[in-house]
Amino acid sequence: MRHARDAPEQRSGVRTSVARTDRVRGRIAATVSVIGELLITAGVIMALFVVYSLWWTNVLADREAKKQGNQVRDHWANAPSGPGALDTKDGIGFLHVPAMKNGEVLVKPGTGGKVLNEGVAGFYREPVKAAMPWDKRGNFTLAAHRDGHGAKFHNIDKISTGDPVVFETRDVWYVYKVFAELKETSRFNTDVINPVPKESGRTAPGRFLTLTTCTPVYTSDYRYIVWAELQRTEKVDAKRTPPKELR
Repeated sequence: MRHARDAPEQRSGVRTSVARTDRVRGRIAATVSVIGELLITAGVIMALFVVYSLWWTNVLADREAKKQGNQVRDHWANAPSGPGALDTKDGIGFLHVPAMKNGEVLVKPGTGGKVLNEGVAGFYREPVKAAMPWDKRGNFTLAAHRDGHGAKFHNIDKISTGDPVVFETRDVWYVYKVFAELKETSRFNTDVINPVPKESGRTAPGRFLTLTTCTPVYTSDYRYIVWAELQRTEKVDAKRTPPKELR
């Protein structure tokens, strides 16, 4: 009979245990649900950030670069005829690389983020100062982003030895030919922008042009380098007729 009297208490204890287990499971389920929602939200935020970094910054940079490029061309059109003093305020000219299929790229002084984020290329002022195309000797060294902010050098890997590279100033077209590429090197390797660029294969001074950007794509771990050498110059005519390499 004592066992019979204990049965309701045992059943009550079982129900209490089950209820406690259900509450614990409920809390766990609620916690998992909250974590899941947070992860989904984080995923959406990351996706939006990627879209912003890889697409919207390109849109903004291209708009700014086009505006600045138009300002440079207006400045050229309204300048007195004949060669004048170098004016680097709005940019010194336009880079044309048919293999990259990116149109004209405005070139301005400096390679810091503030400059390159405007969707332009910049010439080095440090750690090795770039020569200008009109200098009798030296290395005209340029940098631009490979992804985001205009990504003007995104297709640098499409350039091959023998390809033309043209730099346009107010009065002169400078026509270069690619002679070497270095597809990966340390970002600390500044020898590649020396007046006689190391690892390019050249050992004597010349009139060189060097393109530099980050690699692999979407990283900044290493640098991709392309070297070209001046072949000839052409005076800009009244119609700004481009050299044959750009027709």
